[in-house]
Amino acid sequence: MKITIITAGLASIIISFYSCVPANKLTEEQNKRKAAEAQLAASKAADDACETKKTELQAKVDLLQKDVTGLQQDTAVSGSRYREMADKYGKLNSVNEELLAKYNDLLSGNDKDHKKISGQLQLTQSQLLEKEDQLNTLQEKLNKEKLHLDSLNTKLQEREARVSELEGILSRKDAAVDSLKKRITNALLGFADKGISVYEKNGKVYVSLEESLLFPSGSTKVQPEGIDALKKLAQALESNQDINVMVEGHTDDVTMNGKGDIKDNWDLSVMRATSIVKILLENGKIDPTRLMASGVSEYDPVDPGKSPEARQKNRRTDIILTPKLSELFKILNNK
Repeated sequence: MKITIITAGLASIIISFYSCVPANKLTEEQNKRKAAEAQLAASKAADDACETKKTELQAKVDLLQKDVTGLQQDTAVSGSRYREMADKYGKLNSVNEELLAKYNDLLSGNDKDHKKISGQLQLTQSQLLEKEDQLNTLQEKLNKEKLHLDSLNTKLQEREARVSELEGILSRKDAAVDSLKKRITNALLGFADKGISVYEKNGKVYVSLEESLLFPSGSTKVQPEGIDALKKLAQALESNQDINVMVEGHTDDVTMNGKGDIKDNWDLSVMRATSIVKILLENGKIDPTRLMASGVSEYDPVDPGKSPEARQKNRRTDIILTPKLSELFKILNNK
């Protein structure tokens, strides 16, 4: 409207100007008028364009204002998923914002989970490295233990070999003891009912002779029948050179008050054993180094009773036959 008023005034001025000027001036002025009109037309066109632009901008402002209003309404009722909106754009925009918010929350949650998992992974890796160090240490210990175990296995095999060898020797010794017992039993078969018993004990053969077969009471001199039995025993021992012989004298617990060489039961037990050793040496080809005489007096009774029968059992001489164990000792000494 402002532009229209300016145009009317300009026309009045031009008319007044034409009435007061000569023809040449008129032409000049007409040219100026045309130029002014052209400028006016251009200004009007620019004005129209501005109006059009203004209208377009106003429409956009109105649309933006509408969007702002919708957004303000969405903000006021945040949390409701099914809001009624003025137009489809508003609804889509609201849904888009909601999805975007959820997406951001999801990203944020994933980031937290990622950090948590990453932290756990780092912890797990640290623990794995620690476990690996422990495993390496354990492996070194296992290697040392294996070397030690191999050494022990070698020693064990060596010992097993020695044990096997010892078992073989012991088996042969047991067989020799059994064979010796049979030979001694057979050699003394005629004296079985006269006070001689042959038995095996602790890997040894015991020939037990009662006092009634060997000695008169309180004497150290062997009776003839006892000498015959000892001769048979000496002959049997000749063929068994690997047997050690210990003669062990025993008495009862009756105190002996002798006045000669035999003063007590100790003397009696030792001297009787010595007498028997001498008879064995005189009647058999036996190496003296294989023989031993000892006495234990009354302190190894077979019957602890005080009756005459118990004391009779305790008055005896045991001839203990032991196989030599030189092979066994040799193995044991080389362990």
